[in-house]
Order: sequence, then C-alpha cells, then structure tokens
Amino acid sequence: MRGIVTIFLLIFSNTFMTLAWYGHLKLVEYKWFHKLGLFSIIVLSWGVAFFEYCLMIPANRIGFEDNGGPFSLVQLKVIQEVITLVMFTIFTVIFFKDERLKWNHIVGFIFLVLAVYFMFKK
Repeated sequence: MRGIVTIFLLIFSNTFMTLAWYGHLKLVEYKWFHKLGLFSIIVLSWGVAFFEYCLMIPANRIGFEDNGGPFSLVQLKVIQEVITLVMFTIFTVIFFKDERLKWNHIVGFIFLVLAVYFMFKK
C-alpha cells in the first residue's frame, strides 16, 4: 500500500513540476502573459512548484525503506525520473501539438523503463 501511495504522490507531484517547468512556454499564447517579466514568471513557476514539493516530500518519506516503505533511495529516484518522462510526454502531446515524438524518443523511453527493471532486480 505504501508503494502505491508513493507512486500516486509522485505522479501528482510531477504534474505540478511539469507545469512549473514548462507551462510558461504555453502561456505565451495569452495576451496577459506578455506583460510579465522574467522575474514574475519565475515567481509564478515557484508558486506552482510549491505544490510539487508538498507532494514529492511525503512521497519520498512514505516510500523510502528506512521509513518503512518498499523502495531504496535509488529506486525512488529512478521511479521519479520515469514518471517525470511520462508526465512530460503526456504534457507535450496534449499542449504542444507541433512537437512530435520520434522513434529515438520511444527507444530512449524503453531504455529508461529497462533501467527501472534493472534497478529492482535483486
């Protein structure tokens, strides 16, 4: 159960992280956004990233084996990276219609999934 909770928290936290890191690139399409300077955009992104941290920290605490969770520190990091890639891919496909996934992106993704497999191999 702790593993499932950890993964769901990581998925939700990465949703906020992706919005904080890349959402401003889409907001350029809105007229009101052009009035904001770089500092304002950074502060806006930090505000969104706050919610990422509110979910990421508990995910790591709940999931870490020294706290009674099922995952080692390295496993947590690899899970987080794969979730980040999945969330980024979904975000890109939905919001950036001009971006195309190519065969080498898919191959890279497969290698990352294989990395998760090997990280969990005893």
